[in-house]
Amino acid sequence: MTAAAYPVGHRDNEDVVLLPFARSHLEGALNLSQEMSWPYRIEDWDVALQLGHGFVLERAGTVIGTAAWWPYGETHASAGMIIVAKAAQGRGYGARLMDALLAWAHPRTIALNSTAEGVTLYRRRGFVPTGIIHQHQGIPSGSHESLRSGLVRSMATSDFEAVAQLDRAATGLERRRMLDRLIRSGDGYLLQRDGIARGYAISRLFGRGHVIGPVVAECPADARALIEAALADLGRRFARIDTSATSQFGEWLESIGLQRVSDATTMILGAQPPALGPARTFALANQSFG
Repeated sequence: MTAAAYPVGHRDNEDVVLLPFARSHLEGALNLSQEMSWPYRIEDWDVALQLGHGFVLERAGTVIGTAAWWPYGETHASAGMIIVAKAAQGRGYGARLMDALLAWAHPRTIALNSTAEGVTLYRRRGFVPTGIIHQHQGIPSGSHESLRSGLVRSMATSDFEAVAQLDRAATGLERRRMLDRLIRSGDGYLLQRDGIARGYAISRLFGRGHVIGPVVAECPADARALIEAALADLGRRFARIDTSATSQFGEWLESIGLQRVSDATTMILGAQPPALGPARTFALANQSFG
Protein backbone atom coordinates (compact mmCIF):
# COMPACT_ATOMS: atom_id res chain seq x y z
CA MET A 1 0.00 0.00 0.00
CA THR A 2 1.33 3.45 -0.87
CA ALA A 3 1.23 6.56 1.29
CA ALA A 4 -1.50 7.91 -0.97
CA ALA A 5 -3.65 4.86 -0.19
CA TYR A 6 -3.56 5.64 3.53
CA PRO A 7 -5.91 8.42 4.74
CA VAL A 8 -3.32 11.16 5.10
CA GLY A 9 -4.58 14.67 5.62
CA HIS A 10 -7.40 13.50 7.92
CA ARG A 11 -7.87 15.78 10.93
CA ASP A 12 -9.09 14.40 14.24
CA ASN A 13 -11.17 16.31 16.75
CA GLU A 14 -8.00 17.93 18.11
CA ASP A 15 -7.10 19.22 14.65
CA VAL A 16 -4.10 16.88 14.32
CA VAL A 17 -3.26 15.98 10.73
CA LEU A 18 -1.22 13.02 9.42
CA LEU A 19 1.14 13.95 6.57
CA PRO A 20 3.92 12.27 4.58
CA PHE A 21 7.30 13.20 6.05
CA ALA A 22 8.88 15.96 3.91
CA ARG A 23 12.00 18.11 4.15
CA SER A 24 9.86 20.98 5.45
CA HIS A 25 9.30 18.88 8.60
CA LEU A 26 12.99 18.42 9.46
CA GLU A 27 13.23 21.30 11.93
CA GLY A 28 10.09 20.12 13.72
CA ALA A 29 11.43 16.57 13.86
CA LEU A 30 14.70 17.85 15.31
CA ASN A 31 12.81 19.74 18.00
CA LEU A 32 10.95 16.55 18.92
CA SER A 33 14.11 14.48 19.25
CA GLN A 34 15.74 17.21 21.34
CA GLU A 35 12.73 17.18 23.67
CA MET A 36 13.35 13.45 24.16
CA SER A 37 17.11 14.03 24.64
CA TRP A 38 17.81 11.89 21.58
CA PRO A 39 21.10 13.14 20.14
CA TYR A 40 20.08 13.49 16.48
CA ARG A 41 21.43 16.35 14.42
CA ILE A 42 19.45 17.93 11.60
CA GLU A 43 21.89 16.14 9.26
CA ASP A 44 20.93 12.77 10.78
CA TRP A 45 17.24 13.44 10.19
CA ASP A 46 18.03 14.54 6.64
CA VAL A 47 19.96 11.35 5.82
CA ALA A 48 17.16 9.25 7.29
CA LEU A 49 14.62 11.01 5.10
CA GLN A 50 16.80 10.66 1.99
CA LEU A 51 17.05 6.90 2.51
CA GLY A 52 13.50 6.17 3.62
CA HIS A 53 9.90 7.26 4.03
CA GLY A 54 7.66 8.29 6.88
CA PHE A 55 4.82 10.26 8.37
CA VAL A 56 4.47 13.21 10.70
CA LEU A 57 1.60 14.38 12.84
CA GLU A 58 1.06 18.13 12.84
CA ARG A 59 -1.08 20.34 15.06
CA ALA A 60 -1.40 23.99 13.96
CA GLY A 61 1.75 23.63 11.86
CA THR A 62 3.83 22.12 14.69
CA VAL A 63 5.23 18.61 14.36
CA ILE A 64 4.06 16.54 17.33
CA GLY A 65 4.95 13.05 16.05
CA THR A 66 7.19 11.23 13.59
CA ALA A 67 7.66 7.69 12.27
CA ALA A 68 9.97 6.48 9.51
CA TRP A 69 10.88 3.28 7.69
CA TRP A 70 13.62 2.15 5.32
CA PRO A 71 13.04 -0.48 2.60
CA TYR A 72 15.63 -3.22 2.07
CA GLY A 73 14.55 -4.74 -1.20
CA GLU A 74 10.94 -5.71 -1.76
CA THR A 75 10.56 -8.04 1.21
CA HIS A 76 12.09 -6.40 4.30
CA ALA A 77 12.45 -3.03 6.00
CA SER A 78 13.42 -1.40 9.28
CA ALA A 79 11.43 1.19 11.21
CA GLY A 80 12.41 3.85 13.70
CA MET A 81 12.47 7.51 14.73
CA ILE A 82 9.00 6.94 16.18
CA ILE A 83 8.44 9.89 18.52
CA VAL A 84 5.40 11.62 20.01
CA ALA A 85 5.77 14.94 21.86
CA LYS A 86 5.51 14.53 25.62
CA ALA A 87 2.44 16.76 25.87
CA ALA A 88 0.65 14.68 23.23
CA GLN A 89 1.39 11.22 24.61
CA GLY A 90 -1.34 8.91 25.82
CA ARG A 91 -3.82 9.91 23.09
CA GLY A 92 -3.19 7.15 20.55
CA TYR A 93 -0.88 9.17 18.31
CA GLY A 94 1.91 6.58 18.43
CA ALA A 95 -0.58 3.93 17.30
CA ARG A 96 -1.84 6.20 14.52
CA LEU A 97 1.70 6.75 13.21
CA MET A 98 2.60 3.07 13.46
CA ASP A 99 -0.54 1.90 11.70
CA ALA A 100 0.12 4.33 8.84
CA LEU A 101 3.72 3.13 8.58
CA LEU A 102 2.74 -0.55 8.53
CA ALA A 103 0.09 0.09 5.88
CA TRP A 104 2.64 1.80 3.64
CA ALA A 105 5.38 -0.81 4.14
CA HIS A 106 3.04 -3.81 3.76
CA PRO A 107 3.68 -6.68 3.02
CA ARG A 108 7.33 -6.38 4.01
CA THR A 109 8.77 -7.94 7.16
CA ILE A 110 9.55 -5.04 9.53
CA ALA A 111 12.28 -4.95 12.17
CA LEU A 112 12.78 -2.25 14.80
CA ASN A 113 14.55 -1.52 18.07
CA SER A 114 12.13 -0.45 20.77
CA THR A 115 12.47 1.55 23.94
CA ALA A 116 10.88 -0.03 27.02
CA GLU A 117 7.92 2.33 26.62
CA GLY A 118 7.21 1.21 23.05
CA VAL A 119 7.23 -2.57 23.49
CA THR A 120 3.51 -2.86 24.29
CA LEU A 121 2.51 -0.79 21.24
CA TYR A 122 4.51 -3.05 18.94
CA ARG A 123 3.41 -6.29 20.59
CA ARG A 124 -0.21 -5.31 19.93
CA ARG A 125 0.64 -5.13 16.23
CA GLY A 126 2.22 -8.56 16.12
CA PHE A 127 5.89 -7.74 16.68
CA VAL A 128 7.84 -10.31 18.68
CA PRO A 129 11.11 -9.71 20.60
CA THR A 130 14.23 -11.31 19.12
CA GLY A 131 17.09 -9.78 21.12
CA ILE A 132 18.55 -6.90 23.10
CA ILE A 133 20.77 -4.07 21.88
CA HIS A 134 23.20 -2.35 24.25
CA GLN A 135 24.14 1.26 23.47
CA HIS A 136 27.73 2.08 24.48
CA GLN A 137 29.22 5.55 24.20
CA GLY A 138 31.87 7.89 25.55
CA ILE A 139 35.40 9.17 24.99
CA PRO A 140 37.66 6.19 24.23
CA SER A 141 40.59 5.77 26.60
CA GLY A 142 44.05 4.42 25.85
CA SER A 143 45.59 3.84 22.45
CA HIS A 144 44.18 1.64 19.72
CA GLU A 145 45.91 -0.19 16.90
CA SER A 146 44.97 0.96 13.43
CA LEU A 147 45.95 -2.43 11.98
CA ARG A 148 46.08 -5.99 13.30
CA SER A 149 48.72 -8.09 11.55
CA GLY A 150 47.97 -6.23 8.35
CA LEU A 151 44.44 -7.60 8.18
CA VAL A 152 42.57 -4.27 8.30
CA ARG A 153 42.93 -1.48 5.79
CA SER A 154 40.97 1.57 4.69
CA MET A 155 38.07 0.79 2.40
CA ALA A 156 38.47 1.71 -1.28
CA THR A 157 35.73 2.53 -3.77
CA SER A 158 36.47 -0.74 -5.53
CA ASP A 159 35.59 -2.66 -2.35
CA PHE A 160 31.91 -1.78 -2.48
CA GLU A 161 30.71 -4.98 -4.14
CA ALA A 162 32.57 -7.14 -1.60
CA VAL A 163 31.15 -5.06 1.26
CA ALA A 164 27.60 -5.36 -0.11
CA GLN A 165 27.97 -9.13 -0.40
CA LEU A 166 29.33 -9.39 3.15
CA ASP A 167 26.44 -7.34 4.46
CA ARG A 168 23.89 -9.47 2.61
CA ALA A 169 25.46 -12.65 4.00
CA ALA A 170 25.36 -11.26 7.55
CA THR A 171 21.88 -9.72 7.51
CA GLY A 172 19.95 -11.43 4.74
CA LEU A 173 18.97 -7.92 3.59
CA GLU A 174 19.52 -5.91 0.42
CA ARG A 175 21.01 -2.70 1.88
CA ARG A 176 23.19 -1.46 -0.97
CA ARG A 177 21.63 2.02 -1.10
CA MET A 178 22.08 2.58 2.62
CA LEU A 179 25.65 1.25 2.57
CA ASP A 180 26.62 3.48 -0.33
CA ARG A 181 25.29 6.55 1.50
CA LEU A 182 27.02 5.69 4.79
CA ILE A 183 30.35 4.89 3.14
CA ARG A 184 30.32 8.14 1.18
CA SER A 185 29.69 10.13 4.36
CA GLY A 186 32.18 8.35 6.61
CA ASP A 187 35.33 6.22 6.84
CA GLY A 188 35.23 2.57 5.87
CA TYR A 189 37.49 -0.30 6.97
CA LEU A 190 37.92 -3.69 5.33
CA LEU A 191 39.33 -6.84 6.93
CA GLN A 192 40.89 -9.27 4.49
CA ARG A 193 42.30 -12.74 5.01
CA ASP A 194 44.04 -14.61 2.18
CA GLY A 195 43.02 -11.79 -0.12
CA ILE A 196 39.31 -12.30 0.59
CA ALA A 197 37.09 -9.72 2.30
CA ARG A 198 35.97 -11.16 5.65
CA GLY A 199 34.58 -8.10 7.44
CA TYR A 200 33.94 -4.39 7.26
CA ALA A 201 33.14 -1.41 9.48
CA ILE A 202 31.97 2.16 8.88
CA SER A 203 32.63 5.14 11.16
CA ARG A 204 30.73 8.36 10.55
CA LEU A 205 29.48 11.54 12.18
CA PHE A 206 26.21 10.96 14.01
CA GLY A 207 24.59 12.43 17.08
CA ARG A 208 27.07 13.69 19.68
CA GLY A 209 30.13 12.43 17.82
CA HIS A 210 30.83 9.36 15.69
CA VAL A 211 28.97 6.07 15.45
CA ILE A 212 30.95 2.95 14.54
CA GLY A 213 28.63 0.66 12.61
CA PRO A 214 27.68 -1.40 10.84
CA VAL A 215 30.43 -3.79 11.91
CA VAL A 216 30.25 -7.13 10.12
CA ALA A 217 32.76 -9.93 10.65
CA GLU A 218 33.09 -13.68 10.97
CA CYS A 219 34.24 -13.73 14.61
CA PRO A 220 34.53 -11.41 17.63
CA ALA A 221 38.31 -11.04 17.20
CA ASP A 222 37.90 -9.75 13.64
CA ALA A 223 35.07 -7.42 14.67
CA ARG A 224 37.22 -6.01 17.46
CA ALA A 225 40.10 -5.45 15.01
CA LEU A 226 37.78 -3.41 12.79
CA ILE A 227 36.52 -1.37 15.75
CA GLU A 228 40.10 -0.79 16.94
CA ALA A 229 40.99 0.59 13.52
CA ALA A 230 38.09 3.03 13.66
CA LEU A 231 38.91 4.07 17.23
CA ALA A 232 42.55 4.64 16.29
CA ASP A 233 41.49 7.20 13.70
CA LEU A 234 38.98 8.85 16.05
CA GLY A 235 41.47 9.35 18.86
CA ARG A 236 39.83 11.08 21.83
CA ARG A 237 36.60 11.95 20.05
CA PHE A 238 33.18 10.85 21.31
CA ALA A 239 32.17 7.46 19.92
CA ARG A 240 29.02 5.33 20.04
CA ILE A 241 28.57 1.63 19.32
CA ASP A 242 25.21 -0.19 19.32
CA THR A 243 25.88 -3.89 19.78
CA SER A 244 23.86 -7.02 20.49
CA ALA A 245 23.84 -8.38 24.04
CA THR A 246 25.30 -11.57 22.53
CA SER A 247 28.24 -9.85 20.81
CA GLN A 248 30.69 -10.47 23.70
CA PHE A 249 31.88 -6.84 23.48
CA GLY A 250 30.23 -5.19 26.46
CA GLU A 251 32.97 -5.75 29.02
CA TRP A 252 35.70 -4.65 26.60
CA LEU A 253 33.82 -1.53 25.48
CA GLU A 254 33.31 -0.45 29.09
CA SER A 255 36.99 -1.07 29.84
CA ILE A 256 37.98 1.46 27.16
CA GLY A 257 35.54 4.14 28.32
CA LEU A 258 32.46 3.38 26.20
CA GLN A 259 29.89 2.93 28.93
CA ARG A 260 26.59 1.13 28.48
CA VAL A 261 23.97 3.89 28.69
CA SER A 262 20.74 2.24 27.51
CA ASP A 263 19.15 -0.89 26.07
CA ALA A 264 16.65 -1.49 23.29
CA THR A 265 14.54 -4.53 22.45
CA THR A 266 14.88 -5.81 18.89
CA MET A 267 11.47 -6.82 17.54
CA ILE A 268 10.24 -8.18 14.23
CA LEU A 269 6.90 -8.45 12.43
CA GLY A 270 7.15 -11.28 9.90
CA ALA A 271 9.81 -13.82 9.03
CA GLN A 272 13.46 -13.33 9.92
CA PRO A 273 15.60 -12.63 6.82
CA PRO A 274 17.65 -15.67 5.70
CA ALA A 275 21.20 -14.68 6.69
CA LEU A 276 23.76 -17.02 5.10
CA GLY A 277 26.90 -16.29 7.13
CA PRO A 278 29.59 -16.97 8.14
CA ALA A 279 29.76 -13.18 8.56
CA ARG A 280 27.41 -11.69 11.15
CA THR A 281 26.57 -8.25 12.50
CA PHE A 282 28.46 -7.09 15.60
CA ALA A 283 27.35 -3.44 15.61
CA LEU A 284 24.44 -1.57 14.03
CA ALA A 285 24.48 1.39 11.66
CA ASN A 286 22.16 2.89 14.28
CA GLN A 287 19.11 1.64 16.12
CA SER A 288 16.76 2.87 13.37
CA PHE A 289 18.57 1.53 10.31
CA GLY A 290 19.59 -1.71 12.04
